[in-house]
Amino acid sequence: MTVWAVLGGFVLDALFGDPAWLPHPVVYMGKAISKLEKFLRPRLPKTPQGELLGGAIVAFCLPVGTFLLTGLVCWGAARLHPLLGLAVQMFWCGQALAARGLVQESTNVYKELKKPDLPGARKAVSRIVGRDTAELTAEGVTKAAVETVAENASDGVIAPLLYMLIGGAPLALTYKAINTMDSMLGYKNEKYLYFGRVPAKLDDVANYIPSRLAGLLWVAAAAFTHNDAKGAWKIWRRDRRNHASPNSAQTESACAGALGVQLAGPAYYFGEYYAKPTIGDALRPIEPEDILRANQMMYVASSFALAWGCAFRALF
Repeated sequence: MTVWAVLGGFVLDALFGDPAWLPHPVVYMGKAISKLEKFLRPRLPKTPQGELLGGAIVAFCLPVGTFLLTGLVCWGAARLHPLLGLAVQMFWCGQALAARGLVQESTNVYKELKKPDLPGARKAVSRIVGRDTAELTAEGVTKAAVETVAENASDGVIAPLLYMLIGGAPLALTYKAINTMDSMLGYKNEKYLYFGRVPAKLDDVANYIPSRLAGLLWVAAAAFTHNDAKGAWKIWRRDRRNHASPNSAQTESACAGALGVQLAGPAYYFGEYYAKPTIGDALRPIEPEDILRANQMMYVASSFALAWGCAFRALF
């Protein structure tokens, strides 16, 4: 049943993405994180130890609560009827994936760049990146979009796929809960330096193996899509650690090598300058079409993960 739920979820995401009118589990996860933070902060000592404890409580409650709640719903649905259980799992598997939404949002950036409408492109890319976008050049907007496609290919598509192949929709949504905590709390600023540390470390652990598999899958996808697979392999081996996160540069480096462009580098977040290292070699200037090429490689890498994961699950 799990394989059919995963296959069906992949197709649902590819066809429909995440319609704005449909309630999404990540939205409720975000609300739960905010409520837990508001509840815990006034009740814990305003010390590094107190902040660490508060973050650890959130990092325990949200994933465990997500797994228990979704697991209970899936179990109950399956008890009522096996097809109902399959339908629930298939629906949630589709919601755990973000491939269609990522393609839609990044393609919007591409369209604005081609008009050309730089303010529109900045606004479009601000929907999918965390950095400040108001002063980005057209090249900066393009780089930001390509980087986001590459990074989210791992934590938005391939990692959820791998987790749902292991534990169905409940485990995939538990992973999404961990990922959402990191997105909301994993900042190294004054507010979250200690409170967000445990959630961020938990996300690092959850993504450690999937991100490396995603990097290798991206190299394979580069060959399949007639991009530079040798370059992807070379830059992945050289630059996959060029990021504060142990995982984020895995797919970014493979993407940069496949396209022959340079990604990452310094950026502003909430008005603060971060001198991040570059990833890849600038063999040519980056161009808007690289967004479409990155999307294509993302879908191929995700399809490889789906096919090989389902085959492995069916055999073992």
